[in-house]
Amino acid sequence: MTFEFATATRIVFGSGAISQSAPAACEMGGRILVVSGRSPARANLLISRLQSAGMQTATFPIDGEPTVNIVREGVARAREHKADVIAAIGGGSAIDAGKAIAAVLANGGDPMDYLEVVGAGKPLRVPSTPFIAIPTTAGTGSEVTRNAVLGSPEHKVKASLRSPLMLPKLAIVDPELTLDLPPAITASTGLDALTQLIEPYVCSRANPITDLFCIEGMRRVARSLRRAFEDGRSREAREDMALASLLGGLSLANAGLGVVHGFAAPVGGMYPAPHGAVCAALLPHGIAANIRALRERAPQAEALRRYETVARILTGKDDAKPETAVDWVTETCERLQIPRLRTYGMEVSHIETIVDKASRASSMKANPIPLTPAELTDVLRRAL
Repeated sequence: MTFEFATATRIVFGSGAISQSAPAACEMGGRILVVSGRSPARANLLISRLQSAGMQTATFPIDGEPTVNIVREGVARAREHKADVIAAIGGGSAIDAGKAIAAVLANGGDPMDYLEVVGAGKPLRVPSTPFIAIPTTAGTGSEVTRNAVLGSPEHKVKASLRSPLMLPKLAIVDPELTLDLPPAITASTGLDALTQLIEPYVCSRANPITDLFCIEGMRRVARSLRRAFEDGRSREAREDMALASLLGGLSLANAGLGVVHGFAAPVGGMYPAPHGAVCAALLPHGIAANIRALRERAPQAEALRRYETVARILTGKDDAKPETAVDWVTETCERLQIPRLRTYGMEVSHIETIVDKASRASSMKANPIPLTPAELTDVLRRAL
Protein backbone atom coordinates (compact mmCIF):
# COMPACT_ATOMS: atom_id res chain seq x y z
CA MET A 1 0.00 0.00 0.00
CA THR A 2 1.46 3.34 -1.08
CA PHE A 3 -0.22 6.73 -1.30
CA GLU A 4 0.35 10.39 -0.55
CA PHE A 5 -1.90 13.09 0.82
CA ALA A 6 -1.57 16.83 0.29
CA THR A 7 -4.02 19.68 0.64
CA ALA A 8 -4.36 23.41 1.33
CA THR A 9 -2.00 24.71 4.00
CA ARG A 10 -4.95 25.73 6.19
CA ILE A 11 -8.69 24.97 6.03
CA VAL A 12 -11.24 26.99 7.99
CA PHE A 13 -14.81 25.62 7.99
CA GLY A 14 -17.96 26.97 9.61
CA SER A 15 -20.73 29.53 9.50
CA GLY A 16 -19.22 33.01 9.57
CA ALA A 17 -15.76 31.71 8.66
CA ILE A 18 -15.36 34.46 6.06
CA SER A 19 -14.60 36.78 8.99
CA GLN A 20 -11.16 35.18 9.11
CA SER A 21 -10.32 36.12 5.52
CA ALA A 22 -8.95 39.63 6.09
CA PRO A 23 -6.66 38.88 9.05
CA ALA A 24 -5.22 35.91 7.17
CA ALA A 25 -4.75 37.89 3.95
CA CYS A 26 -2.93 40.66 5.80
CA GLU A 27 -0.38 38.13 6.98
CA MET A 28 0.32 37.16 3.35
CA GLY A 29 0.73 40.60 1.77
CA GLY A 30 -0.72 44.06 1.30
CA ARG A 31 -2.06 44.16 -2.27
CA ILE A 32 -4.72 41.63 -3.25
CA LEU A 33 -6.52 40.74 -6.47
CA VAL A 34 -10.02 39.39 -5.82
CA VAL A 35 -11.31 37.04 -8.52
CA SER A 36 -15.08 36.57 -8.58
CA GLY A 37 -17.70 34.84 -10.70
CA ARG A 38 -20.51 36.14 -12.87
CA SER A 39 -22.11 37.85 -9.84
CA PRO A 40 -19.32 40.20 -8.66
CA ALA A 41 -21.59 41.57 -5.91
CA ARG A 42 -21.05 38.29 -4.05
CA ALA A 43 -17.49 39.50 -3.43
CA ASN A 44 -18.56 42.77 -1.78
CA LEU A 45 -18.47 41.40 1.76
CA LEU A 46 -14.96 40.03 1.26
CA ILE A 47 -13.71 43.23 -0.37
CA SER A 48 -15.11 45.44 2.38
CA ARG A 49 -13.42 43.29 5.03
CA LEU A 50 -10.10 43.43 3.17
CA GLN A 51 -10.27 47.20 2.71
CA SER A 52 -11.20 47.75 6.36
CA ALA A 53 -8.10 45.77 7.28
CA GLY A 54 -5.96 48.15 5.19
CA MET A 55 -5.36 46.02 2.10
CA GLN A 56 -5.17 47.55 -1.38
CA THR A 57 -7.74 45.68 -3.48
CA ALA A 58 -8.39 45.18 -7.16
CA THR A 59 -11.09 43.01 -8.72
CA PHE A 60 -11.26 40.61 -11.63
CA PRO A 61 -14.75 39.19 -12.31
CA ILE A 62 -15.12 36.36 -14.81
CA ASP A 63 -18.28 35.35 -16.66
CA GLY A 64 -18.56 31.60 -17.05
CA GLU A 65 -15.92 28.92 -16.83
CA PRO A 66 -12.24 29.95 -17.08
CA THR A 67 -10.33 29.82 -20.33
CA VAL A 68 -6.69 30.25 -21.17
CA ASN A 69 -7.35 33.82 -22.34
CA ILE A 70 -9.19 34.70 -19.11
CA VAL A 71 -6.16 33.56 -17.12
CA ARG A 72 -3.88 35.67 -19.30
CA GLU A 73 -6.08 38.71 -18.63
CA GLY A 74 -6.15 37.94 -14.92
CA VAL A 75 -2.37 37.70 -14.72
CA ALA A 76 -2.07 41.04 -16.52
CA ARG A 77 -4.55 42.57 -14.06
CA ALA A 78 -2.60 41.17 -11.10
CA ARG A 79 0.69 42.55 -12.44
CA GLU A 80 -0.91 45.95 -13.09
CA HIS A 81 -2.09 46.02 -9.47
CA LYS A 82 1.24 44.65 -8.20
CA ALA A 83 -0.73 42.00 -6.33
CA ASP A 84 1.15 39.90 -3.83
CA VAL A 85 -1.95 37.90 -2.79
CA ILE A 86 -4.73 36.38 -4.92
CA ALA A 87 -8.16 35.52 -3.52
CA ALA A 88 -11.05 33.88 -5.35
CA ILE A 89 -14.63 33.88 -4.14
CA GLY A 90 -17.32 32.08 -6.09
CA GLY A 91 -17.97 28.69 -7.61
CA GLY A 92 -15.42 26.30 -9.00
CA SER A 93 -14.90 28.46 -12.08
CA ALA A 94 -13.81 31.51 -10.09
CA ILE A 95 -11.60 29.43 -7.82
CA ASP A 96 -9.95 27.60 -10.72
CA ALA A 97 -9.34 30.94 -12.46
CA GLY A 98 -7.79 32.40 -9.32
CA LYS A 99 -5.69 29.32 -8.76
CA ALA A 100 -4.32 29.45 -12.31
CA ILE A 101 -3.68 33.20 -12.12
CA ALA A 102 -1.73 32.74 -8.88
CA ALA A 103 0.37 29.97 -10.44
CA VAL A 104 1.26 31.82 -13.66
CA LEU A 105 1.85 35.10 -11.81
CA ALA A 106 4.53 33.43 -9.70
CA ASN A 107 6.10 31.29 -12.42
CA GLY A 108 5.99 33.68 -15.37
CA GLY A 109 5.36 32.79 -18.98
CA ASP A 110 2.02 31.87 -20.50
CA PRO A 111 -0.69 29.46 -19.24
CA MET A 112 -0.08 27.28 -22.33
CA ASP A 113 3.47 26.68 -21.10
CA TYR A 114 2.04 24.62 -18.23
CA LEU A 115 -1.30 23.31 -19.52
CA GLU A 116 -1.69 19.56 -19.98
CA VAL A 117 -2.82 17.86 -23.22
CA VAL A 118 -2.91 20.90 -25.54
CA GLY A 119 -0.10 22.93 -23.94
CA ALA A 120 3.59 22.31 -23.29
CA GLY A 121 2.85 20.68 -19.93
CA LYS A 122 5.96 22.12 -18.28
CA PRO A 123 6.13 21.66 -14.49
CA LEU A 124 5.71 24.71 -12.29
CA ARG A 125 9.02 25.71 -10.71
CA VAL A 126 7.98 27.78 -7.69
CA PRO A 127 4.93 27.88 -5.40
CA SER A 128 1.99 29.99 -6.50
CA THR A 129 1.49 33.52 -5.29
CA PRO A 130 -0.30 33.12 -1.91
CA PHE A 131 -3.84 32.09 -2.80
CA ILE A 132 -7.04 32.16 -0.75
CA ALA A 133 -10.04 30.12 -1.96
CA ILE A 134 -13.56 30.91 -0.73
CA PRO A 135 -16.29 28.78 -2.35
CA THR A 136 -19.86 30.05 -2.58
CA THR A 137 -21.24 26.80 -4.04
CA ALA A 138 -21.11 23.27 -2.67
CA GLY A 139 -19.82 21.10 -5.46
CA THR A 140 -16.35 21.26 -6.93
CA GLY A 141 -14.10 21.10 -3.88
CA SER A 142 -11.67 23.22 -5.89
CA GLU A 143 -10.61 25.03 -2.72
CA VAL A 144 -8.47 22.02 -1.76
CA THR A 145 -7.34 20.61 -5.11
CA ARG A 146 -4.00 20.95 -6.88
CA ASN A 147 -5.28 21.72 -10.36
CA ALA A 148 -7.25 24.29 -12.33
CA VAL A 149 -9.39 23.26 -15.29
CA LEU A 150 -9.17 25.71 -18.19
CA GLY A 151 -11.04 25.75 -21.46
CA SER A 152 -9.18 26.11 -24.72
CA PRO A 153 -11.90 27.10 -27.21
CA GLU A 154 -9.62 26.77 -30.22
CA HIS A 155 -8.96 23.13 -29.30
CA LYS A 156 -12.56 22.52 -28.11
CA VAL A 157 -11.26 20.90 -24.95
CA LYS A 158 -10.75 21.51 -21.26
CA ALA A 159 -7.39 20.67 -19.76
CA SER A 160 -5.67 21.13 -16.41
CA LEU A 161 -2.89 23.21 -15.02
CA ARG A 162 -1.71 20.79 -12.34
CA SER A 163 0.90 20.86 -9.60
CA PRO A 164 1.14 20.42 -5.81
CA LEU A 165 2.60 23.93 -5.87
CA MET A 166 -0.89 25.23 -6.75
CA LEU A 167 -2.54 24.16 -3.49
CA PRO A 168 -4.21 27.15 -1.82
CA LYS A 169 -2.55 28.77 1.16
CA LEU A 170 -5.96 29.08 2.80
CA ALA A 171 -9.38 27.57 2.10
CA ILE A 172 -12.35 29.21 3.83
CA VAL A 173 -15.56 27.19 3.60
CA ASP A 174 -18.48 29.16 5.00
CA PRO A 175 -21.85 27.41 4.49
CA GLU A 176 -23.67 30.72 4.98
CA LEU A 177 -22.35 31.82 1.58
CA THR A 178 -24.45 29.08 -0.09
CA LEU A 179 -27.81 29.97 1.50
CA ASP A 180 -29.02 31.95 -1.54
CA LEU A 181 -27.98 29.46 -4.22
CA PRO A 182 -30.83 28.83 -6.68
CA PRO A 183 -32.26 25.28 -6.77
CA ALA A 184 -30.79 24.45 -10.20
CA ILE A 185 -27.24 25.31 -9.11
CA THR A 186 -27.78 23.54 -5.79
CA ALA A 187 -28.78 20.44 -7.77
CA SER A 188 -25.94 20.37 -10.29
CA THR A 189 -23.19 21.29 -7.85
CA GLY A 190 -24.55 18.89 -5.24
CA LEU A 191 -24.50 15.99 -7.67
CA ASP A 192 -21.00 17.01 -8.72
CA ALA A 193 -20.02 16.73 -5.04
CA LEU A 194 -21.60 13.28 -4.88
CA THR A 195 -19.72 12.23 -8.02
CA GLN A 196 -16.48 13.37 -6.40
CA LEU A 197 -17.21 11.21 -3.38
CA ILE A 198 -18.29 8.06 -5.24
CA GLU A 199 -15.57 8.02 -7.92
CA PRO A 200 -12.58 8.35 -5.53
CA TYR A 201 -14.14 5.69 -3.27
CA VAL A 202 -14.43 3.05 -6.01
CA CYS A 203 -11.44 4.07 -8.14
CA SER A 204 -8.27 2.06 -8.59
CA ARG A 205 -6.25 4.53 -6.48
CA ALA A 206 -8.52 4.66 -3.42
CA ASN A 207 -6.68 4.82 -0.09
CA PRO A 208 -7.64 4.56 3.60
CA ILE A 209 -7.55 8.31 4.23
CA THR A 210 -9.77 9.30 1.33
CA ASP A 211 -12.10 6.36 2.08
CA LEU A 212 -12.98 8.00 5.39
CA PHE A 213 -13.74 11.30 3.68
CA CYS A 214 -15.83 9.65 0.95
CA ILE A 215 -17.96 7.66 3.36
CA GLU A 216 -18.67 10.66 5.59
CA GLY A 217 -19.36 12.88 2.58
CA MET A 218 -21.78 10.41 1.00
CA ARG A 219 -23.70 10.16 4.28
CA ARG A 220 -24.17 13.91 4.33
CA VAL A 221 -25.25 14.07 0.69
CA ALA A 222 -27.73 11.25 1.24
CA ARG A 223 -29.47 13.11 4.05
CA SER A 224 -29.19 16.68 2.80
CA LEU A 225 -28.95 17.10 -1.00
CA ARG A 226 -32.67 16.79 -1.63
CA ARG A 227 -33.45 18.98 1.37
CA ALA A 228 -31.02 21.70 0.24
CA PHE A 229 -32.72 21.68 -3.18
CA GLU A 230 -36.21 21.94 -1.71
CA ASP A 231 -35.37 24.31 1.16
CA GLY A 232 -32.32 26.39 0.32
CA ARG A 233 -32.48 28.26 3.64
CA SER A 234 -31.93 25.09 5.67
CA ARG A 235 -28.67 25.78 7.46
CA GLU A 236 -28.24 22.14 8.42
CA ALA A 237 -28.59 20.98 4.82
CA ARG A 238 -26.28 23.70 3.51
CA GLU A 239 -23.65 22.83 6.11
CA ASP A 240 -23.82 19.15 5.18
CA MET A 241 -23.42 19.92 1.47
CA ALA A 242 -20.57 22.40 2.03
CA LEU A 243 -18.70 19.79 4.04
CA ALA A 244 -19.49 17.05 1.52
CA SER A 245 -18.05 19.23 -1.24
CA LEU A 246 -14.89 19.88 0.78
CA LEU A 247 -14.48 16.16 1.51
CA GLY A 248 -14.96 15.37 -2.18
CA GLY A 249 -12.22 17.82 -3.13
CA LEU A 250 -9.85 16.29 -0.59
CA SER A 251 -10.66 12.84 -1.95
CA LEU A 252 -10.35 13.44 -5.69
CA ALA A 253 -7.08 15.34 -5.23
CA ASN A 254 -5.51 12.44 -3.33
CA ALA A 255 -7.07 9.36 -4.95
CA GLY A 256 -8.60 9.66 -8.41
CA LEU A 257 -11.81 9.87 -10.39
CA GLY A 258 -13.38 7.79 -13.15
CA VAL A 259 -15.67 7.54 -16.14
CA VAL A 260 -17.95 10.49 -15.28
CA HIS A 261 -15.08 12.95 -15.04
CA GLY A 262 -13.39 11.26 -17.97
CA PHE A 263 -16.35 12.38 -20.06
CA ALA A 264 -16.82 15.74 -18.30
CA ALA A 265 -13.65 17.31 -19.73
CA PRO A 266 -14.34 16.70 -23.45
CA VAL A 267 -18.08 17.38 -23.10
CA GLY A 268 -17.39 20.65 -21.27
CA GLY A 269 -14.86 21.62 -23.91
CA MET A 270 -17.23 21.00 -26.82
CA TYR A 271 -20.49 22.45 -25.49
CA PRO A 272 -21.58 25.37 -23.28
CA ALA A 273 -22.35 22.99 -20.45
CA PRO A 274 -21.48 23.68 -16.79
CA HIS A 275 -19.19 21.05 -15.30
CA GLY A 276 -21.54 20.13 -12.47
CA ALA A 277 -24.52 19.70 -14.78
CA VAL A 278 -22.51 17.39 -17.05
CA CYS A 279 -21.42 15.23 -14.12
CA ALA A 280 -24.98 15.09 -12.83
CA ALA A 281 -26.36 13.95 -16.19
CA LEU A 282 -23.70 11.26 -16.54
CA LEU A 283 -23.51 9.95 -12.97
CA PRO A 284 -26.25 7.26 -12.90
CA HIS A 285 -25.17 5.89 -16.26
CA GLY A 286 -21.47 5.85 -15.36
CA ILE A 287 -22.21 3.94 -12.15
CA ALA A 288 -24.41 1.46 -14.00
CA ALA A 289 -21.78 0.84 -16.70
CA ASN A 290 -19.07 0.17 -14.12
CA ILE A 291 -21.25 -2.24 -12.13
CA ARG A 292 -22.22 -4.19 -15.27
CA ALA A 293 -18.58 -4.41 -16.41
CA LEU A 294 -17.42 -5.53 -12.96
CA ARG A 295 -20.08 -8.23 -12.74
CA GLU A 296 -19.18 -9.53 -16.20
CA ARG A 297 -15.38 -9.35 -16.08
CA ALA A 298 -14.30 -8.98 -12.45
CA PRO A 299 -17.05 -10.30 -10.15
CA GLN A 300 -14.62 -10.67 -7.22
CA ALA A 301 -13.32 -7.11 -7.50
CA GLU A 302 -13.15 -4.95 -4.40
CA ALA A 303 -14.85 -2.15 -6.36
CA LEU A 304 -18.06 -4.17 -6.58
CA ARG A 305 -18.18 -4.47 -2.79
CA ARG A 306 -17.54 -0.74 -2.57
CA TYR A 307 -20.49 0.01 -4.85
CA GLU A 308 -22.59 -2.03 -2.44
CA THR A 309 -21.37 0.21 0.40
CA VAL A 310 -22.29 3.27 -1.69
CA ALA A 311 -25.79 1.87 -2.19
CA ARG A 312 -26.24 1.19 1.51
CA ILE A 313 -25.10 4.68 2.47
CA LEU A 314 -27.34 6.41 -0.08
CA THR A 315 -30.46 4.37 0.63
CA GLY A 316 -29.96 3.69 4.32
CA LYS A 317 -30.80 0.01 3.66
CA ASP A 318 -28.45 -2.68 4.99
CA ASP A 319 -29.46 -5.14 2.24
CA ALA A 320 -28.96 -2.74 -0.69
CA LYS A 321 -27.18 -4.14 -3.74
CA PRO A 322 -24.78 -2.18 -5.97
CA GLU A 323 -27.50 -1.57 -8.55
CA THR A 324 -29.61 0.14 -5.89
CA ALA A 325 -27.14 3.04 -5.99
CA VAL A 326 -28.09 3.55 -9.63
CA ASP A 327 -31.76 3.65 -8.71
CA TRP A 328 -31.18 6.22 -5.94
CA VAL A 329 -29.07 8.50 -8.13
CA THR A 330 -31.50 8.20 -11.06
CA GLU A 331 -34.46 9.10 -8.84
CA THR A 332 -32.51 12.02 -7.35
CA CYS A 333 -31.60 13.37 -10.80
CA GLU A 334 -35.28 13.26 -11.78
CA ARG A 335 -36.38 14.91 -8.55
CA LEU A 336 -33.75 17.64 -8.94
CA GLN A 337 -34.70 18.17 -12.61
CA ILE A 338 -31.24 17.53 -14.06
CA PRO A 339 -31.18 18.33 -17.81
CA ARG A 340 -30.11 15.71 -20.35
CA LEU A 341 -26.92 16.30 -22.33
CA ARG A 342 -28.91 17.05 -25.48
CA THR A 343 -29.92 20.28 -23.74
CA TYR A 344 -26.42 21.61 -24.41
CA GLY A 345 -26.33 20.69 -28.10
CA MET A 346 -24.90 17.18 -28.00
CA GLU A 347 -26.09 14.89 -30.78
CA VAL A 348 -25.75 11.17 -31.49
CA SER A 349 -23.33 11.97 -34.32
CA HIS A 350 -20.91 13.52 -31.81
CA ILE A 351 -20.64 10.46 -29.58
CA GLU A 352 -17.75 8.75 -31.38
CA THR A 353 -15.56 11.87 -31.10
CA ILE A 354 -16.37 12.32 -27.41
CA VAL A 355 -15.67 8.67 -26.62
CA ASP A 356 -12.28 8.93 -28.35
CA LYS A 357 -11.35 12.02 -26.32
CA ALA A 358 -12.68 10.60 -23.06
CA SER A 359 -10.76 7.34 -23.43
CA ARG A 360 -7.53 9.37 -23.26
CA ALA A 361 -8.59 11.63 -20.38
CA SER A 362 -6.50 11.48 -17.22
CA SER A 363 -9.57 10.94 -15.02
CA MET A 364 -10.48 7.78 -16.94
CA LYS A 365 -7.22 6.11 -15.92
CA ALA A 366 -8.42 5.59 -12.33
CA ASN A 367 -11.79 4.06 -13.28
CA PRO A 368 -12.26 0.82 -11.30
CA ILE A 369 -12.32 -1.23 -14.51
CA PRO A 370 -11.36 -0.29 -18.09
CA LEU A 371 -14.52 0.26 -20.13
CA THR A 372 -14.73 -0.72 -23.79
CA PRO A 373 -15.61 1.81 -26.51
CA ALA A 374 -19.03 0.15 -26.75
CA GLU A 375 -19.60 0.57 -23.02
CA LEU A 376 -18.50 4.22 -23.11
CA THR A 377 -20.79 4.82 -26.09
CA ASP A 378 -23.70 3.34 -24.15
CA VAL A 379 -23.06 5.70 -21.21
CA LEU A 380 -23.30 8.73 -23.49
CA ARG A 381 -26.38 7.44 -25.33
CA ARG A 382 -28.21 6.95 -22.05
CA ALA A 383 -27.23 10.43 -20.81
CA LEU A 384 -28.22 12.08 -24.09
